[in-house]
Amino acid sequence: MSRRKEKTEDITDFNSLLRKQGYSLAGRHSAVKTCLWLRRSMQDEGACYKAVFYGIESHRCLQMTPTLMCNQKCLHCWRPTEVDVSMPVEWDSPVEIVGSCIESQRKLISGFGGSVAKERWMEGNEPRHVAISLSGEPTLFPHLPELIEEFKSQGFTTFVVSNGTNPKIMERINPSQLYMSLDAPDRETYEKVCNPKSVDLWDRIGKSLEVLREKETRTVIRITLIKDLNMFNHEGYAELIRKAEPDYIEVKAYMHLGFSRKRLPREAMPSHEEVLDFSDKLASLLGYRIAHDVEISRVVLISKDGTFSPLV
Repeated sequence: MSRRKEKTEDITDFNSLLRKQGYSLAGRHSAVKTCLWLRRSMQDEGACYKAVFYGIESHRCLQMTPTLMCNQKCLHCWRPTEVDVSMPVEWDSPVEIVGSCIESQRKLISGFGGSVAKERWMEGNEPRHVAISLSGEPTLFPHLPELIEEFKSQGFTTFVVSNGTNPKIMERINPSQLYMSLDAPDRETYEKVCNPKSVDLWDRIGKSLEVLREKETRTVIRITLIKDLNMFNHEGYAELIRKAEPDYIEVKAYMHLGFSRKRLPREAMPSHEEVLDFSDKLASLLGYRIAHDVEISRVVLISKDGTFSPLV
């Protein structure tokens, strides 16, 4: 069997795995997935912590990625990182991606039409918030700046979550809110937790932290805590975060979901109390303050002055 054929079959298998996990492929290389909180919000049974912190409407939030490729294989990632995704022969345009994602979202929520309030279902069919943070690393999509602007032109608030390994693209993007994941306080821990595909990615992360400091858009550092792996060296995290001077810091527990269950035990999930304790120590080192927390999601929001405000 030729290598080319093997790659095609790997991608086909990967796509099958994604569909089993509830993903909907959009175009040639993008994907959409509805989360638990969208479904609960559609039924008027609550909303995710982003609604609490930032004012978004969970049932109108489109969670997508413009590429399933990633340059890390994080232990806590919910996608099948064991399968490599090849670069597409040709990239879809931002206009095509936005249209395909909205269409995929509508298909995914079509089953709610007869079981929820009609007004809420119709609102869900007109998403107004996009979280570019599903799977893969969005900055590997070369037209990410144009994609963000296309979403904005159609009235979306835009959230981007990056692993910070592509500082040149980080410099060029200006979403409504720019997240950067920081899941280790030092290189050794980073290599153990995130399994980077290149030895220089840790240095690139340092450069992206400096990029964040110069951003005019709202910035967030996100830390995913995993027991016995990265819940230590508060000063190490603080030293890195000082480079970025973010508006907010989100400290969140690892959740035992998706394909991460094959790599980590359930016991790797810290409790909400442990997340709060870690957050309090980190905030004190930085001169920040805890602004809010959502126990059901095991997430804590830290800000410079202990306040927070909605985007919308």
